Amino acid sequence: MAQPPDTSPGATAPGYRELTDRNGRVYRIGETDREILGHSRKIMVYLPWLAMMAISVSEYAYGSAEDTLSEAHHWTQSDTFWILSVWVFFQAGIAFPAGWLRERGLLTARNAMYLGSALALVGFLALSHSADVLLAILGFGVLGGVGSGLIYATCINSVGKWFPERRGGKTGFVNGGFAYGAVPFIFLFNYAFDTSNFQPVLDAIGVYVLAIVAVCAWFFRDPPKNWWPHDHDPLGRAAPARRGAATALEKNPPATRQYSPMEAMRTGMLPLMWLLVVMTAGVSIFGISFQVPFAKEVGFGPMVAASSMGIMSVINGVGRGCIGWLSDRWGRKPTLIFVIVVLGLAQFGVLWAGTIRNQLLFLVFAFISGFGSGAFYPMFAALTPDYFGENHNATNYGIAYSGKLVSGLFGGGLGATAVDAWGYKGAYLLAGGISLLAAVLALGLHRPGARRLKDIVPNHHAAGREMA
Repeated sequence: MAQPPDTSPGATAPGYRELTDRNGRVYRIGETDREILGHSRKIMVYLPWLAMMAISVSEYAYGSAEDTLSEAHHWTQSDTFWILSVWVFFQAGIAFPAGWLRERGLLTARNAMYLGSALALVGFLALSHSADVLLAILGFGVLGGVGSGLIYATCINSVGKWFPERRGGKTGFVNGGFAYGAVPFIFLFNYAFDTSNFQPVLDAIGVYVLAIVAVCAWFFRDPPKNWWPHDHDPLGRAAPARRGAATALEKNPPATRQYSPMEAMRTGMLPLMWLLVVMTAGVSIFGISFQVPFAKEVGFGPMVAASSMGIMSVINGVGRGCIGWLSDRWGRKPTLIFVIVVLGLAQFGVLWAGTIRNQLLFLVFAFISGFGSGAFYPMFAALTPDYFGENHNATNYGIAYSGKLVSGLFGGGLGATAVDAWGYKGAYLLAGGISLLAAVLALGLHRPGARRLKDIVPNHHAAGREMA
């Protein structure tokens, strides 16, 4: 199987020219995606999407497997909680160091995917064969979390680099696979997963993840730094090939310049994004962790409990794609605020439906909660390069996404504490209130340097060499 052309530093590049705006931001144009990749850049939407679907089982289906794992390994509910919490911690925590390594050429996108797929397999083998909870935490929580995090961060950053002119819809589509890819496994774990077959099932899932991600990894490439599609004006001043791209650029103009991580931190916007991720992801993880137990607590049968989680995962994933597309038309900030408000109100709705024991309403609000609890992820993934540029996006987004480090403990640990202290009513009221507070704080988001943006002017550097 032939590999796409090499675009690593030092490789021969097709001809290009550069445009520099009055803030000093450089746009590299002239090279087509086919000249760089050997085929259409659309493949860098579908391959990351497949890889994200493969790893989704680790987070979104885990709750459905907990009872069988507890029975098979004699684990307590606290044991299974900490396994997932450690997984979330390392899945989010690896994004920043992985981005740092990638931007320094020490870890290619392809190798990050290969390493991630191998570690994900190790995680499932540990969950399957280790009755010692500490080994399961090390294998699935630490190694499996790192592996899934490498895959997640690489997929999200890659699609953003290849579609800088309309990244919202593309990022949302790819990000959606991380949720609804788990749906078959949710039903598998609820209806055909028990102590007699849990080991071969988990082993097979680990091999499945390894195979899908490794095949996708073979084709992964990053574009050159500052690359911009040859047929799109970076500021949307000229009519692009598609009206949709013009609208996306009007509503979400490119960053005024390429911000390093320290520069992005000093703007105040990156720390605010981090805080918003902590709050919104915490509410999302709370819903993932406690929706099924709450359904069982109020007397709903296993079909309603499983269906509510299945619906949540489907709408969680589909909602990410829809919201990403919508943000290209509404603008990223208002779309993000809308999503966070929906997430908060849905917590009150789930609580109300469960309290009155109305199964239909419970499923409806599970639908709405699923929509809100995932749709903010692609918004942050798109906002980061919108505000700070693409060249340091792997690191900058790694910093923003690392808020999930805290929310993994906040959403599960604080949620469990709230349930113990105040019952599900108090916990759901707290979750809804936190989400609405996050929506208020999101009003403070703005694109750094936007008021200083000027027209693009030509920069007459020689073509054929990537400029530093």
